Amino acid sequence: MKAAILYWKRQPLRVEDVELDQPGHGEVLVRVDAAGVCHSDYHFMNGDLPIPLPCVLGHEGAGIVEEVGPGVSAVAPGDHVVMLFRAGCGRCEFCQRGRPALCAMAGQIRNSGGLVDGTSRLHRAGGALHHFLGVSCFAERTVLPEQGIVKINPEISLEVAALMGCAVMTGIGAVMNTAQVEPGANVLVIGAGGVGLNVVMGAVLVGANRIIVADLLDSKLELAHSFGATHLINAKDQDVVAAVRALTGGEGADYAFEVIGNPKTMATAYQAVR
Repeated sequence: MKAAILYWKRQPLRVEDVELDQPGHGEVLVRVDAAGVCHSDYHFMNGDLPIPLPCVLGHEGAGIVEEVGPGVSAVAPGDHVVMLFRAGCGRCEFCQRGRPALCAMAGQIRNSGGLVDGTSRLHRAGGALHHFLGVSCFAERTVLPEQGIVKINPEISLEVAALMGCAVMTGIGAVMNTAQVEPGANVLVIGAGGVGLNVVMGAVLVGANRIIVADLLDSKLELAHSFGATHLINAKDQDVVAAVRALTGGEGADYAFEVIGNPKTMATAYQAVR
């Protein structure tokens, strides 16, 4: 099969032929039908965040189960699934407390570049390739732990479903689960990319009052408006902090979501809250 491999940081991905092992105990082989290109992949490519190399990237994907290993009960061949880049074991202290993102198994998968047992199912020219966050969906097929997939309704478009693997749960989850924004709150969103648009949708879902979006591109601001943003700020032309305070009676936003990952915009987010 073909897969996109990162051999060295700050170098382009190389699409090459890769060998994929059959799924082992508790593992699932998925044909990848759609994979999102997330900026987080670029952070790892650029060396901002370390991972074991060489590695098959991709962490936001959806596909169809083709084969299951021994002991798998959650899915069967033919099932449509979304892939998870933080697979929770469901048994540890953090999973039991409803905080699966802190699961030790998920951390072990990320740090080892393997699957649950620490080994890889990806190979090229006799050498092992590392998995990326237990997903590696920049490939025609991939093997994941059973805990790393969620079965979905087959009527859902797999291109849409792929975004559930990162952009949707990151953006909407930040609003509903992390910040727990209450109805009537004023919200600032800095950055109207894929995750930022989902922050906007999350704010709409919880009944926020003003949903203020700042970006540098009018096209992105217009898209944010179609997703439910009530006020738009082009940061090339306006001071974001001053504009937010003017829109909120001088108080500032109740919540600010910085969805870029830039120190300057992080500082702006802090300065713009009441």
